[in-house]
Formats: sequence, structure tokens, C-alpha cells
Amino acid sequence: MSSRPLTAFSCISRSIAGCAISFGAVCLALASCNSGGGGGGSHGGAPGGSTSNGPFGLTARVQVAGLNLPTGLPTPTPLEADAAFPNLPLFDEPVHLASPADGTNRLFVVEKPGRIRVFANDPTVADTELFLDITEKVDFDFNEEGFLGLAFDPDYAQSGQFYVFYTANAPNRSILSRYEVSADPDVADAGSEEIILELPRDFSHHNGGMLAFGPDGYLYISLGENGVPSRAQDLTDLFGKILRIDVSTTPYTIPPDNPLASQGGGVRGEIFAWGLRNPWRMSFDRQSGELWVGDVGQGNREELNRVSAGDNLGWDYFEGTVSYNNPQDLPAADFAEPIFDYSHAEGVAVIGGYVYRGSDLAGMQGVYIYGDYLGPVWGLVYDATGAISNTLLIDNVNSLCAFGEDAQGELYAFSLWGGMWRLQASEPPPPEQQIPLLLSETGAFADLAALVPAPGVIEYTLNAPQWADGARIRRWIALPGTSQVTFAASGPWTFPVGTAIFLYLEIDLADGSARRLETRVLVHQASGWVGFSYKWNEAGTDAALIADPSEEILSVADPLALGGVREQVWVFPDPADCARCHLVPSGFTIGLTTRQLNRDFDYGDVVDNQLRSWNNIGLFDVDTGDATSYGALAALDDAAQPIAERARSYLAVNCAHCHQPESPVPVDADMRYETPLAAANLVGVAPTHGDLGLAGALRIAAGDKEASVLWERLRALDENRMPPAGSHVVDEAAVDLIGAWIDEGPD
Repeated sequence: MSSRPLTAFSCISRSIAGCAISFGAVCLALASCNSGGGGGGSHGGAPGGSTSNGPFGLTARVQVAGLNLPTGLPTPTPLEADAAFPNLPLFDEPVHLASPADGTNRLFVVEKPGRIRVFANDPTVADTELFLDITEKVDFDFNEEGFLGLAFDPDYAQSGQFYVFYTANAPNRSILSRYEVSADPDVADAGSEEIILELPRDFSHHNGGMLAFGPDGYLYISLGENGVPSRAQDLTDLFGKILRIDVSTTPYTIPPDNPLASQGGGVRGEIFAWGLRNPWRMSFDRQSGELWVGDVGQGNREELNRVSAGDNLGWDYFEGTVSYNNPQDLPAADFAEPIFDYSHAEGVAVIGGYVYRGSDLAGMQGVYIYGDYLGPVWGLVYDATGAISNTLLIDNVNSLCAFGEDAQGELYAFSLWGGMWRLQASEPPPPEQQIPLLLSETGAFADLAALVPAPGVIEYTLNAPQWADGARIRRWIALPGTSQVTFAASGPWTFPVGTAIFLYLEIDLADGSARRLETRVLVHQASGWVGFSYKWNEAGTDAALIADPSEEILSVADPLALGGVREQVWVFPDPADCARCHLVPSGFTIGLTTRQLNRDFDYGDVVDNQLRSWNNIGLFDVDTGDATSYGALAALDDAAQPIAERARSYLAVNCAHCHQPESPVPVDADMRYETPLAAANLVGVAPTHGDLGLAGALRIAAGDKEASVLWERLRALDENRMPPAGSHVVDEAAVDLIGAWIDEGPD
């Protein structure tokens, strides 16, 4: 076997085109990285949730640490805050940094009392220019008031226009204005103010005030609820919202695709999203265009939101993920939940940041960097399903109040007392991650010899395991950080990037020993799922990465064979073999579904339903409720279940990952459990890929298994077997059961 390392991307280098599976075929799929074993393991229990009122098998979520598998995700590493421009004097309460796209590489710093200062992005710079001074207009009496926002027109190089947001008094109001630069590029025309939007304020706090142009060219404005929580849910009021307006005209116009643009009845069409308390800072990811908002909480939670059009972020029914002023007990699912929130044990006011897209911080591309007023700076790693990990990057930036991004995408932090800091790496970045050559190096097991998983790695079992040539299988899953599974009552679940699944296979040899065969691993990388396997050494102490497929002849104990021993071929798969069965339509993971996991598991001191336990520790993105409300697949050998249930379950777990709509397999059969048999295109349907020499052959000939191509393929070991490679042993119990079901006449 080659010992060359595999990169994260070489695992899927071969095409799956060679796996064109005809129908009638039962996909026994030993090559599948999620194949199951006959007989199951020793950790099983009853299906269907018999312990729904007992103690939980899992009582608290433990974050997985030290898992060493390539995910393609950024790797947050410690940072330090260095004085960005050591020769400049301190700023006067700086709250924002902007850099126009005009090619001048200048930085503009907003000072809360009412000034904008400009200077060259040069570490040796010693002076700033006063670009704009509106201190006489700005109300600065309270610590949440002042000059709060600045955004340059996307076409600033030609238009010379920029937009500001500030609070004023006599009367109290919030003002959005447009200004123009003067003939001197470092000095604005202070007399050019054109008020775009003016809103009366009831109180002095919760003003928001961030401005940003989106990739669509529209101006986005963050507004707090101004100290009146109910305003956040009032769609006739602009406070407690993110606004989106077109400022290319005077007066501004409402983009026709705004979510409430045509609502009428007094609803404000400017609203892009609502349900916010005090969205102090927001930003757009300059690569993906996604809008990130840090919403300052009340007395309990601080939250980060990835905001889309029409989102209701929940305030004041929810503070972060915690119910707040919610007399109707509205469910969290009614609102767009934060991508991440944290308690006031960790901070007091979130300072929204930026998704890093610079070049100086190696390995940090795509990390959302943010902080809290108390000083910590964190790096959030995420994917489409939510947060994956949250890493402390800097212990303390005193009185942290804002972040800023220069034209190159490098990040700066500001202290309210005047300091400006450049975020820099404090240690070398980690090397590019590769698949470990040994199973012991993956970090998945605390005790590999005893198969004791690392903390947070969860063992599970299935109701209806796939056939794996008589091998037994144990299964574990590791979710990254605090990420969650996107639950589906029917069909595949969706897993966050960084999820890893481990399947250990062993078989009883003729000499009475249990042979450790391999441990298969499936990892959800940023570019998709990849699978690979480790072959155990003869001593059973460790397993080595399989780079190339191989076979081995095993002498296996088999009471049905002559002399109680059978000789069988065991195929050790390579990554391309795994890719043949882990396909997009099946959700890649195959075995991890509600009907498969809805059963009891022996957790040691407690036997509990797996869905119930997983839900108890927050592994799902929704509260799944009572596990007994969901269905369960039937095991092949469960005589208490109707034969039709067992037959359909067997076909679903052994065939449906290939035989279903949108699969690359060129056959129109649908073997999913949820598909009614009448719609599965099986019973009474002529085979399209050979009749195997059967008289009157049909895919399923109701009442006649001998005329059924499905049954013949199930018991074949020649070129008619499905899949065409991988399995070398007939599942005799399945042959008997499926044959009996066909003879009963399914319809």
C-alpha cells in the first residue's frame, strides 16, 4: 500500500460514471462508507422511542476538540492588536473606519463628537486632515448618541458623494445626510449637506447608526428601537430595523424588491429586516455579499445575525435564542435565529465585525472576526447551516467599540478612548491540513484499542443496518463546535461543514477471533463530502490510511456453510469507491435519518431514544419534540414487524441512495421508503437493463419471485449483482424475506 498522503481534494478525483446501476438491482453497497453490518452491535435497543419519559442518555453537549481531519475551513489562530499608526495622536472616541474605492488608499475615521479625519494608509503617517466637522450639529450628550455612521458612494471616485448618520437635538432626531467632497480631496464641502431621512427620537439610546452600501448598490441603515422594544416589531415604524433604500435619486426611493415594498396599510417599504434591539455595527462580506449584524442585547444575550431580506430577528420576543417578552410563547422557529449568541458571562455588548478577506492573516480567510465591549475578540467559523466554532483570538482590546476594514480587506479595531489597532497574527499559521496516515492521528478516539471515543464524539446505531457481507459495524459522529444538524422528519438531514462520521467494521473468523477490518470515515468538507478508510493492522492496535483499493481472502465462521467456514473476499475501498454510493440525492450520509435513528441506544447507565437524547443536548436546529411522533424503519430480522415493512425498509437502506429521482443512475425506479409502492415504478414494470433470462421478467412480478429481476439480482454474485463491485457474499436472510414478500403479491 502506498504511504503517500492524500490532500483534502484528491479523495474525489475519480469519476462515479462507472457505477451505472440497472434497475432491479439491490444496492448491497459494501463500498459505501456508511454500510452497516448483519446482526448489529451490542449497543442496540428497541426502535420507536420506548424510553420517552425516562432519564436522558445524553445530558450535556461536549464540544469536540482535537479532531484532526481536513475540512477546507479556515483555521482561526491567535491574533494581537498592534498600534496601527504609532505616530498619529489618539482619536476622539473613534467609532468607524471607511476607505472609499477611489484608488487613493486613504483611511477615514469617524469620531463620535462629530468629525471625520483622513490620512494615508501608511504606518509612518504622522498627521491627519480634518475632512468634515459637524460638531455643532451633533447631539453628543449621551454615550450612545453622536456621529455614528459613514458610507462612501460606490461611485465616489466620480460622484464625490458620501453619506453620514448622526443624532441631533432640539428636537431629538436621527439624521441621514448626503455630503460632497470639495475641490480638495482631503476636505469635504461642509455646506453641501442634503438631508435624506430625518426621524424623531423618543429617547437617547439604542440608535444603531451604521451605514453600508450593499453589493446591489443600495444603502443599508441600521436603526435601534430607540429604547422602545415594541417598535422593533412594528412594521409602520422604522426603528429596530435594517433599512434598504435607493439614494441615487432625490428624494430616495424604495427598491421594488424590498420585502415590504408593496405591503401597504402604513407598512414602511424601506424595511429590509426587523426585530432588532440595537444593531450597532453591521458589514457585508466582500466576497459572498452576505450581510452580518451584531445586535446588542438587553441583560442576558448578545447575538450575531446573518441577515436576509424579510428576516424577523425576534426582538423583543426573543433576546438571542432565549425567550424574553413572549407572552404568547411564540416558538423560535417563527423568527430568524441568530447564527451565534453568547451570555453576559462572556461580555456585555457585542461589537459586530467583518468576514476577513485580506491577505495578511494566513488561514483566516472567511472567518467572521468580531468582539465585545469588554475586550475579547473572537473568530467565528461557519457554513450555510450555522456556526461551527468560535475561537478566542485576542484576550482584551480595552473598551473595544468598533472594527474597520481598509481597501485591501485588512482589519483594524478601535478603543473608545482613542486607540486604533491593526489585527496581526501572533504566531505562524498551522500547516495545510491533510488526511492523517493513521487512525490514531485523527483524534476521534480517546482509547483506540478499546474504541473509546474522544469527548463529544457520539456513538449511535441504526434501526435497519445495511448489509456488509456479515461484518458488524459500530458508528460514531462528531459535529464541529456548537454547530447543529438541520433536521428533517422525512428524507436526509443536512450537516455542517466539519462533520465527521466513523464506521468500525469487524468480522468473526473461523478460528473464533474477531478480526478488526477497517474504519471508514466520511467528512463534510467546505467543497463537499469525502470518504476514505483505514485498514487495521493484524494486532488490532491501529489502522493505516488506504490510498489504493485492495482485497483479502478471509476464512469466516458461517454455520450455514459446509464445515461451518466460508472463504470470502473482503474489499478494502479507496475514496473513489466511497463516492459511488454517497450521492447528492441521498444527502451523502445515507444512514443518518430520522427513521433510522429513532430507536433506543444503550448509553451505559441509561438506555434512551437517540432522537430524544440528541435533541436534549441541542444537536438539532429545531426542537424535535416527542420521538414517538416519528416513524421508524424495520430491521430485517424483526419478526414483530409486517413483512412488507421489513422489505421496504431493506430496499430503502440498501438501494435508495442510488435508486431515486435525480440520481446519476440511469433507472427510473424510486426505492425510498417514503415513496408509495404504487409510485416506485417497481411492481409490474418491465426491466430496462436486461431480463436475466427470466420468462415474463418484471422488476417485481407480484406473486412470483422467480420472475422478478429484483430477487435474482439480490441473490447473484456474478455480473448481474448490484453494485457491480464491493460485495461478495449473498445476504441469505434478505433473499428469503424479499422472496416471501414478492410471493405475497405486493401492490
